[in-house]
Amino acid sequence: MAKPQYWLIKSEPSVYPYAQLEREGRTEWSGVRNFEARNNLRAMKPGDLCLYYHSNEDKAVVGVARVLTSPTEDPTAPGEDWASVQMGPFVALQKPVTLATVKATPALGDFPLITRSRLSVAPVTAEHFQDVLELGGTKLPRKPPKAP
Repeated sequence: MAKPQYWLIKSEPSVYPYAQLEREGRTEWSGVRNFEARNNLRAMKPGDLCLYYHSNEDKAVVGVARVLTSPTEDPTAPGEDWASVQMGPFVALQKPVTLATVKATPALGDFPLITRSRLSVAPVTAEHFQDVLELGGTKLPRKPPKAP
């Protein structure tokens, strides 16, 4: 099995909070209208893990989502050149990792929340992914939750 890649995805909690992803079990990650973010979606593979960031109101990484499907055409833009993937919940962080904490952590100086703050889907190194999990007091479960 290939090693997963790691990503940062953003959603406003008033639009689609991580808790809703946990309740629903899966969602179509669609509506991305930035070419770089679209290309990042297209690079995702099933099993990849995503740090789930609540933008605007909370400004904190609150969970880890898992990519469930390969990229497809974005159903919110039929016939256009946009992409989407299905996401499912993986694990909620024990404590949110705020933007202020990220900025105050030297090892995260080149983390996408700082260097690419406007990008809604960005790659993350394995080291940064692990750093955020540690800051959030969270260990990944041995077995992923079953996708509905």
